Amino acid sequence: MTLVIGCLLGLGVLLAASPFLWPKGSEAEGARPGASSRGRMFLSSFQERIWLAGLHKVSIGGLAVISLLLGLVVGAVTLALVPVLALAAAAGLLAVVAPAALINWRAAARRRAGRVLWPDLVDHLVSAVRSGLALPDSVVTLAHSGPEPTREAFAQFEREYRATANFSACIDAVKARLADPVADRILETLRMSREVGGTELTTVLRNLSTYLRQETAIRTEVEARQSWVVNAARLGVAAPWVILLLLATRPEAAAAYNTAAGTVLIAVGACVSVVAYRLMVALGRLPEERRWFQ
Repeated sequence: MTLVIGCLLGLGVLLAASPFLWPKGSEAEGARPGASSRGRMFLSSFQERIWLAGLHKVSIGGLAVISLLLGLVVGAVTLALVPVLALAAAAGLLAVVAPAALINWRAAARRRAGRVLWPDLVDHLVSAVRSGLALPDSVVTLAHSGPEPTREAFAQFEREYRATANFSACIDAVKARLADPVADRILETLRMSREVGGTELTTVLRNLSTYLRQETAIRTEVEARQSWVVNAARLGVAAPWVILLLLATRPEAAAAYNTAAGTVLIAVGACVSVVAYRLMVALGRLPEERRWFQ
């Protein structure tokens, strides 16, 4: 019976993840253009989050496979330790979404760290341009003197530019690797200056650096004030489930939770927890700048 339940759990997780593993192509028979377009936009957006997290070698398909395996393992271990089917299913689903949540957290953390780096990067660019270097050579200097987390991206720019001498294509490649709206604005400013010329590049870059520092200071202050509320909300969501796991270790409690009423109770509690947490995140989220120059 345990084997059958485990197989059914794995099948359910696989069916839930199948749209991400095997998305319909745009030419699939009977496919709706709107749905396929939304699917491509979602996959493209999530791939950008993976790049922003610094995991350039991770694909969506590989991540999905790892998530499924992790969900099956965690569900099976939970069922072995706490013989409550509903809790095992909830733990398995939580493990399935955990890698994606970790990537989103890492991407958000790197974006917050990047807000401090971009003004320094702009200052390095201004110094290179004012020293008389050509614009491509000024960008190349960022691979050696720019902020440490961005050096690899600009080192790749240097290699590609030395090989192709195509400034615009190399800029597009750097934008894809950095996957950040602020980087898009800086690089598009450089592209425009390269294509149309002008003598105001350093002035524009200085103004952009000043604006970025002001925005970073405001965001840092707001996030510091929000952090204790967010942490309290996370603790409020997690605490009931820790207590439930402790209670489920007792045989009489496990038998009660394995009934239909117990399953409904756990399912409703999971839905309420997810909705409450997402509502808290939505209410406390600061507006993020979108990538307009992709």
